[in-house]
Amino acid sequence: MQPWLRVSLLLCVFGFFRELRVSEPFVTEFLSGEWRDIEPEQLNRDVYPIGTYSQVALLVFMFLLTDVLRYKSIIVFSACLGIVIWSLLLWTESLAALQVVQVLYGAYMASEVAYYTYIYAKISREKYQQVTGNTRAAILLGRFLSGVISQVLVSTGAMNVRDLNYITLGTQAVSLLWSFLLPPVKTSVYFYARDENTKPTDGMVACDPVPTPQQKEQEQKQQDQLELHGDNRLDASQKVSPDHTTPNNEPNESVENGTATAKTIDAQPKARFSASRAVRLLWKHLISAYRQLPVVQWSLWWALAMAGFIQVQVYVQLLWHEIDQQQGTLFNGGAEALLTLLGAMSALAAGYIANRIFEQWALWILTVCSGLQGGLIFYSGFATNIWVAYVLYILFGTLYLFMVTMASAIVAKYLEEDSFGLIFGINMFVAVGVQALLTLATISERGLMLDPRDQFKVYGGYFLVLSIIYLIAAIAASVARVWQLRREARAATVNAGVERSVATAERCEPATVSG
Repeated sequence: MQPWLRVSLLLCVFGFFRELRVSEPFVTEFLSGEWRDIEPEQLNRDVYPIGTYSQVALLVFMFLLTDVLRYKSIIVFSACLGIVIWSLLLWTESLAALQVVQVLYGAYMASEVAYYTYIYAKISREKYQQVTGNTRAAILLGRFLSGVISQVLVSTGAMNVRDLNYITLGTQAVSLLWSFLLPPVKTSVYFYARDENTKPTDGMVACDPVPTPQQKEQEQKQQDQLELHGDNRLDASQKVSPDHTTPNNEPNESVENGTATAKTIDAQPKARFSASRAVRLLWKHLISAYRQLPVVQWSLWWALAMAGFIQVQVYVQLLWHEIDQQQGTLFNGGAEALLTLLGAMSALAAGYIANRIFEQWALWILTVCSGLQGGLIFYSGFATNIWVAYVLYILFGTLYLFMVTMASAIVAKYLEEDSFGLIFGINMFVAVGVQALLTLATISERGLMLDPRDQFKVYGGYFLVLSIIYLIAAIAASVARVWQLRREARAATVNAGVERSVATAERCEPATVSG
């Protein structure tokens, strides 16, 4: 098995077990049930907001720490947090302990950035698309099965909503054990980048080779060859005879196409920590990304829409609880499973739609989609039937997942190599920051202190305002485009008139001469 594929599979298995949290679709029912007996009003005011504030406070720190510690340590740490969180949920009962859980849960979600950026440091650029698809599929599969399993267990009476936490605790323990199998990363995108930005270009996994004197003559040739291809990264290795050895008489072996072959590894500088280099590279990536209008347009929508989507996901169970207070119909797990399945299908469909169509009509498409999302969520605030509320949530989430897939694909096309993780982190930080502001405005004692129904009316209004903003931008861009076309048409008319005048003068000139 090729090294990049092996790393991809290891990461996918970790992501699958991390997302297999079967207790989450029924967490509100568990916390407000007989086991903790916390009122939904307390969950709304004193519990759930803490997780949001914790995540926004830790996200930037976690992003930088992930790069400094080179990913694996944070991945292992997040798995440990999962075990602590669900242990506290099972074996504590006080409100204070639950608030501590929310602080830890914020750190748990913030550390998710390590999972998403690990692949960009460990895998070569040529395999980004494949590995990104694999890891995303693993996450969606974990979420889908979480919904299905929890719904089946609750509907059949095999488990109550508290016992679901034992399964989640077990999957977090498995993810911890599995995280130790992930290979360590010798380099990182920013703080431990090699001076020549050396990363393999054939799908190999990055490593720290030992330079040999025999490779001195070959190094310059390879540098010249790579420069012709526009890539300043060194190849991971170069084939030699099987009996070639290093000065220590130890063959350097790697796996390519599933077959072990001995290779000579070119001299590469050892990755060393450099904060100044990291700052320069961060600034370079920021300037390069945000000076391009499509990146700004789609990233802004991405961040703002993500904020609304996360806020809806966090508080939708409280809305369902209020709509169906007798809890005669509990289909939370099924709703989450259907959302994940339809979201995966819509994301897959997005991959077959020409990006140029979305880029050409970007502002209008974002206007319409934001308006539809706002209408769905706004109507949820008036729903009196739990099944209608489920359908509205599923439609809203499916539309969001489709659009965010298109947004990420379009943004990635304009970014420099290795900067996608940074832009993803910035969008996530903006989203969580806006989510925190929404929480303060709608839920906290300093804000409006709205009940779940009124909250969802506000969230619907939030998306409608977002739609209006993009509508204004779309109209302005269309007017500017029309004026530009008119100017070009007038200029073309003037040029055509000048050309006709010149042609007429040239035809008349011989006649004048002959007269």
